[in-house]
Amino acid sequence: MDMIADILLVAGALGAGFYCYVLARRLTKFNDLENGVGGAVAVLSAQVDDLTRMLAAAQATASDSSESLTALTDRAEEAAHKLELLVASLHDLPTQAEPDEPEQKVVQPVFSRRMASGRDR
Repeated sequence: MDMIADILLVAGALGAGFYCYVLARRLTKFNDLENGVGGAVAVLSAQVDDLTRMLAAAQATASDSSESLTALTDRAEEAAHKLELLVASLHDLPTQAEPDEPEQKVVQPVFSRRMASGRDR
């Protein structure tokens, strides 16, 4: 009976050792930096860094554009205010009497007849 128990114990230990060996190989492949999840994590990390840099550049550009647009809007409001003042000042000008329209000459068309030659008579 002791011998059967020892054989089963050795078989169990060998089975556990083989199972650990298979798990170790799978874990190595899983963490492989070129093909496994480790590689995917490395690629994603690099992409996150790139996107962070691109986002910072986009935010800087948007900030510059916002400042430029604000300045242009202020200039447009000032110009609109000046135009409103100019239009308001036009109402204060006296109206001028329209000059009488000069008589227009009617040009009569000049017709001339040529003498028909002897052939056409």
